[in-house]
Amino acid sequence: MEQVPIDAVISWVDNADFKHQQKMFSYLPESEANFRNEFKKRFIEVEEIKYVVLSILKYAPFIRKIFIVTDQQIPKFIKSDNKGVYSNVEIIDHKDIFGADASMLPVFNSRSIETKLHQTPNLSEHFIYFNDDIFLLKPVKQSDFFVDGEPVVRGKWKRFKENILFKKSSSDQNSKRPKHGIAQEKSAKIIGFKRLFKFQHTPIPMRRSTLLDFFNENRELELKNIKHKFRSREQFLVQGIANHLEIRNKTCKILHNYQLVSFTTYNRSFLSIYFKFKCLFLRRNKLFLNIQELNLYKKSNQEFVLNWLEEKYKLNA
Repeated sequence: MEQVPIDAVISWVDNADFKHQQKMFSYLPESEANFRNEFKKRFIEVEEIKYVVLSILKYAPFIRKIFIVTDQQIPKFIKSDNKGVYSNVEIIDHKDIFGADASMLPVFNSRSIETKLHQTPNLSEHFIYFNDDIFLLKPVKQSDFFVDGEPVVRGKWKRFKENILFKKSSSDQNSKRPKHGIAQEKSAKIIGFKRLFKFQHTPIPMRRSTLLDFFNENRELELKNIKHKFRSREQFLVQGIANHLEIRNKTCKILHNYQLVSFTTYNRSFLSIYFKFKCLFLRRNKLFLNIQELNLYKKSNQEFVLNWLEEKYKLNA
């Protein structure tokens, strides 16, 4: 089986940083005061990205380089690294991936940033995209992401919501909010699909050339997607673009199994969190862990999860 160089790319910003908040708020009208207050309440940094990086170092030693793409920031754990633990981690600024389109910056939504991730300097042809709340749960192999140079595309086929009778009048369809599902469907439609191959919050393997070729031929779509300072219902997801292109071109391995354990709500009891984490080691076919909104967990629950992550991702353990 062909072995290829593979990089990891993680998008991250420290939303608790005062300078970052002031920069963002300067692009919001005064009428968005409620948003400002909600933002300050929700975005308390717990730096779980440290454990994303450690999970890659521990369980995916074949990764050549880990790129953290951010906005003029450096995670604290990188700053305090005096032992060279993170020597193959490189910080990349948004301006480095936007290049000639840097006049669009700053942007404050992941969809705009993800559209440019394939422009990361010195990025390998084969790379895996991680959100900053997605962890490797156990040792993985190259073939979990690429087989003979082609990406493993995890997902399940779904009808578009507009084609499901009881969802035609749903709040998702009528809302102006930039829902994740709507953005996924838009990606599939752009590539010409009549249904959606739905991905989840797992690491997403992609090929740089696939996206370079697509955006070279569809420059106007790229510009439309990166122009939004904040998430917009008009935006698509570049992960969906990559997946559907590879499926259309028959240049991927399709896997109908997310191999994912996901915590999607912060409002859990301590016992529920405790037992679910204790049982993670028994989930033999699960490779990935997604913990959403850890910053919103109750203090005792948050401390338990952070302690669990600290213990699990010790590199000498």
